[in-house]
Amino acid sequence: MTAVTIHHRTQYRYREMVTFGPHWLMLRPRASRGLRVRDLVVTISPEARLDWGEDVWGNAVATATIGTPSDALLIDSRLSVDLEAEAWPVFPIAPEAHRYPFRYADTDWTDMGALTVPAHPDPQGRLQGWARGFVAGKGEGTDTLSLLQDLNAGVAGATAYRWREEEGTQSPLETLRLASGTCRDLSVLFVEALRQLGFGARLVSGYLLPEEGGAPGAVGTGATHAWGEVFLPGAGWIAFDPTNRSMGGRNLIPVAVGRDIGRVVPVSGGFSGARDALVELSVEVDVIRE
Repeated sequence: MTAVTIHHRTQYRYREMVTFGPHWLMLRPRASRGLRVRDLVVTISPEARLDWGEDVWGNAVATATIGTPSDALLIDSRLSVDLEAEAWPVFPIAPEAHRYPFRYADTDWTDMGALTVPAHPDPQGRLQGWARGFVAGKGEGTDTLSLLQDLNAGVAGATAYRWREEEGTQSPLETLRLASGTCRDLSVLFVEALRQLGFGARLVSGYLLPEEGGAPGAVGTGATHAWGEVFLPGAGWIAFDPTNRSMGGRNLIPVAVGRDIGRVVPVSGGFSGARDALVELSVEVDVIRE
């Protein structure tokens, strides 16, 4: 078991006093057999009322109602978790899904719904063609887990991680064209490629725990992180992090899951004031082994 503390600080600065609308916070990790939340304290300045609930995915969402105008907004989250995910997991994939292509059970197909449907247009089939390039020859099909690992590594091989401050996410085709992107861009490319191949896949936001000894090259340890999950019969949801070419949740702390990356952002909301009132947005994240 690994005890972890996370300090997540989001600060907005404005050139004048503004009035805040509701802000929605996704800051509480998703508890599971591999992750236990010990403590979470959220502090907001100016003072706000927090009302906790769940969205359609079961993500914990806090609605912050801020009644005092201000020229700054600080959202400070401090949490402690115990992480027990295996370093080298063995996935009990159902025999019928060992080789690709396979067919999901009707009930699984119905329950996954839109998670199997691409969310971005691919009018000329470029993304589908790129994804199908990872499928081995015909005959008896391709080993499913090998295909997923190759596609995960293929995203990292076709792109370079590039930090950018602007909001929003690139389309999968744009990421391929630019051959670069943030963790959210690479994750969207991975998930959309999976959907083009008929897999049920979803996007995840959360935190990345640095490996002991520093894990040279690990990307995303000083910020929120994004990755993808694919559903396989028997094994359930399996995490893949294309940014770091990794599989499994040994160093991933999921907070929110969803079909679209825009629905799992940690902090969202608006304000009333001049269009150019926002001067600065800064996010600081520390993920530390206790």
